[in-house]
Amino acid sequence: MVDTLLMPFQFPFMQNAFWIALIVSVPTALLSCFLVLKGWALMGDAVSHAVLPGIVLAYILGLPLIIGAFAAGMVTALATGFLSDNSRVKQDTVMGVVFSGMFGLGIVMYVAIRTNVHLDHILFGNMLGVGPGDLWTAGLISAGVAVALLVKWKDLMLHAFDPIQAQASGLPVGLLHYGLLTILSLTIVATLSATGLILAVGLLIAPGAIAFLLVRSFGHMLIVAVAVCMGGMLGGVYLSFFLDSAPAPTIILILTALFLLAFVRRSVLTRRASAIA
Repeated sequence: MVDTLLMPFQFPFMQNAFWIALIVSVPTALLSCFLVLKGWALMGDAVSHAVLPGIVLAYILGLPLIIGAFAAGMVTALATGFLSDNSRVKQDTVMGVVFSGMFGLGIVMYVAIRTNVHLDHILFGNMLGVGPGDLWTAGLISAGVAVALLVKWKDLMLHAFDPIQAQASGLPVGLLHYGLLTILSLTIVATLSATGLILAVGLLIAPGAIAFLLVRSFGHMLIVAVAVCMGGMLGGVYLSFFLDSAPAPTIILILTALFLLAFVRRSVLTRRASAIA
């Protein structure tokens, strides 16, 4: 019985999957708290979809794929911000137009060239095919992102909650704004080999949303989000071995179930408080 339970840890490809889950869970969880607080959930979705043409272009030019992904992510984020600031169209509408256009461009470019890179691995990730190079890349990016978020979390929290107050307090609002966009693009690049482009948005929203329903202070929200994301990712990788399923979708399903449980718990507590009042 014990041997069966420990079986997933005996295979090198599963060990790498567990390592990549641990590595990317911290920055994605921390960032998800700021995205949820700021109302940037769609921004994470937009950037994650829009990096595809950058990946294809980097492949054509013989550059590392992460460079193309980061460049495309930044272009998308900056273009979205510029268009929303200089038009009457709301930001969520602009994001929908920009990311769908970039994603469509990426699909057209991918179909037009001959490549041995599987589109499924780009879109949905390939955790079971992660190698040492992927671990080092994700580790370095994740460490830099996590340190930046933890060092500036109070400034970023004020900027996310009340940008006007942040500006009145003398904080560099523009720097914080574009710094958060840069961190978002880097985080998506770090998760590229693990969950792919489409499922990355789940890691950038669900942990923060779950923590938001469970706790009331932002400091605790950061801690709970990391714990939830780490537990969900490790649990998803572990269960996928016995279910014979892909790890990334299994992780997202677990996080979705945890969100529903947190939502039900919050609803029950709210009703009890209303009944007592």
